[in-house]
Amino acid sequence: MKSFLISDNKDTLWGLRLSGIEGVLVNTDEEIKSEFKRVINNPEIGIVILTEDIFEEIKDEVLEFKLSSDTPLITTIPDIGGLRDKNFIMRYVKESIGIKI
Repeated sequence: MKSFLISDNKDTLWGLRLSGIEGVLVNTDEEIKSEFKRVINNPEIGIVILTEDIFEEIKDEVLEFKLSSDTPLITTIPDIGGLRDKNFIMRYVKESIGIKI
């Protein structure tokens, strides 16, 4: 199985290409949605990597897909500027388990 990146940042795209991960650079909402649909329907792709900005643009579609399907695995990575939501892990644990650490 292959990994595939959907990004709006060419530096992220080139960096992951250097490590052997294919990807595509998208700019508009239509491009983002069409590439996401194309990639999740490709049986060769096992991991879909989205940058944070891309995930925010299609958050509803991604969450709906995650609830209805097992593969491919969809993951989000920070953009070149770093993780935007610094409390993501703490908030995720609190929402999932119901306790504050």
